[in-house]
Parts: sequence; C-alpha cells; structure tokens
Amino acid sequence: MNKESIVLGSGDLYCTDFEGTDTELPSNEEIEKEENRLGYIKGGASIEYKPSFYEAKDDMGKVAKVILTEEEATLKSGIMTWCGTTLEKLCSTARVDESKGNKRIVKIGGAGNATGKKYVLHFVHKDDQDGDIRVTVVGNNRAGFTIAFAKDSETVIDAEFKAQPQDKEGTLIRYEEDIEPKTPQKSEGPDLSVD
Repeated sequence: MNKESIVLGSGDLYCTDFEGTDTELPSNEEIEKEENRLGYIKGGASIEYKPSFYEAKDDMGKVAKVILTEEEATLKSGIMTWCGTTLEKLCSTARVDESKGNKRIVKIGGAGNATGKKYVLHFVHKDDQDGDIRVTVVGNNRAGFTIAFAKDSETVIDAEFKAQPQDKEGTLIRYEEDIEPKTPQKSEGPDLSVD
C-alpha cells in the first residue's frame, strides 16, 4: 500500500473476547477465523477518531497553549447476517439460553445483567493488488441496536463500537496495512570488504 493506492470495497468483521490490557491482542490468524466472524456486513465499515483540545490564551492573543484533553474512537458497521448469539456481543445485558432443545432464547435488558465485557473488533479489507488493511479496536457496542423487519429489504443491525484502551499505552485504534518490503540500498563506491 502506498500513497497512490485507491482503497475500494468492504471487508470482513471479526469479534472475539478481550482478556485485558495486560495481555497482547490475538494475532491476525487467531482472530480471522470463521467462528469469530461477527456476521457478513452491509454498507461497509467506518472508523472515526475525534480528539478534543483545550486552548489557554491571554486576553491579547499573544501567548497560547493547546493540549489534547480527550480522544474518542468509534468503529461502525452494518451487520447483515446475524442470529441471537450475535445480539450477545451487541448488548451487554443479553443472555443466550439454548437449553430448550431446538430453541435459542435471548433475553435483553435489566441493568443488573450487564456483563461489562469488552471485545476485540477486527475489520479486514482484502486487496490483492495494493495490499490488505486491518483495523482493530477493543470496545463494546454503545449505540444499542434496531432490528427492522421490512418487506422489501434485508434486516441489517447497525453497530457502533466505542473504542477503549487496548494496551498500557492507551492505544485506541490499531491500523495495519501491507507494504512492500524495503530493499537495501546499494553503495556507489568500490567494494572494500576484506575476506
């Protein structure tokens, strides 16, 4: 991937439990398994980073100081293929019960049922020509969800995962892209190496 690359298309969204900032994020190979797919997505995905600043300056506008006070990162995506177990990852109060044989019952609600779980959300954009892009955040869905059953459209659940620190440095977004390996520069002068 370089500055002339054009990024086209959507990708795949994976989700797995987050163990905490004392552990490393799982590898790409560990996350990018079919059992971790949150669902096939519609409408792509977006990552948004918003900093907040405080500016202190004198009345005459001659001296000023600006500091970063807050950061917010959000991963948004529409999930087109989903089931009751997907809802468990989208709602901290969801409880899934599959003990009734051929029924899956999902109960949602009750603040006392909130698990406080965090997830690794991992979006992969595959590009055989320019290289792959991966965006990883840790967080949970804070936007709730709407399930709309319409006669002329698929039901897509819009999820909005607010990022939380994924390591001790406070990293909110991990952006990874494939680049061409750098080749060593050849020297212009004569070879003076001694055998």
